[in-house]
Amino acid sequence: MIIDAHAHLWKKQQGRVNGLPVVDIGGGKSDFGGEVRQMMPPYMTDGENTIERFLANMDYAGVSGAVITQEYIDGNQDDYLLACKSDRIKICALYEEKPLGDVSGFDGIKICASRLQDKNLLNHIACFDKANNEGKFISIDLADGNEQTAMMQEIINKFPDLKIAIGHFGMVTRENWQEQILLAKNENVFIESGGITWLFNEEFYPYPSAVQAIKEAADLVGWEKLMWGSDYPRTMTAITYKMSLDFIEKAGELSEKNKRLLLGENAVNFYNFKALPIPEKVKNMVE
Repeated sequence: MIIDAHAHLWKKQQGRVNGLPVVDIGGGKSDFGGEVRQMMPPYMTDGENTIERFLANMDYAGVSGAVITQEYIDGNQDDYLLACKSDRIKICALYEEKPLGDVSGFDGIKICASRLQDKNLLNHIACFDKANNEGKFISIDLADGNEQTAMMQEIINKFPDLKIAIGHFGMVTRENWQEQILLAKNENVFIESGGITWLFNEEFYPYPSAVQAIKEAADLVGWEKLMWGSDYPRTMTAITYKMSLDFIEKAGELSEKNKRLLLGENAVNFYNFKALPIPEKVKNMVE
């Protein structure tokens, strides 16, 4: 069973970056704070990154379940994600540096820590407290390297039972990335790899350095603490959804047992997925 621990959905993109708007302009492109960026694959011509398209990609790639996180650059998608939630789809509410309202319908809370105006995580303790009290997990993307790791450890010490998933594989291509990975030595802290193909994009598929980084992280905290994520759909501007996990499935230096842990078993337990279907393999037209 394969679980995607880091994907994005939106019905209408209405985000911000550095205080400037991020909006769809057609053909999968967005005005990204005054710069045109290919935000989605070009065939997503209507600017909608919908659950129906994602489920079709999941089924084709053999992915049973997924966790939908959020990002300021997409805008708050809470309302849309509530409509997307299902047995296969876990969803995160977006923390926006203000008190959170009712999050009872959500599975977790997303904190874009690297984009916070106030990057002192201790000043956002109420968000962690709410997640802890209401049985939600925290999905968090930390600033590069060890900028926020000491603060993160203080929060972990305060809420030892709170489940925390650290995204972007600790910003693996940045200096001191291992400091983020080491946070997973704490019992309820895990690492997910959403964005790892973005971070190793210059090397490109099959990302041998990403595979080595995964092995290094496993040496630091154990295979039981690592989870796969795709960062769909942004990384699909360079590769297909299937390729985002295929480079791990075909990595000869990884054991089949460790692949199973990384690609699904750890996430099933962390996110508390119940019995899920395993999509049937469909032969494609080039096989």
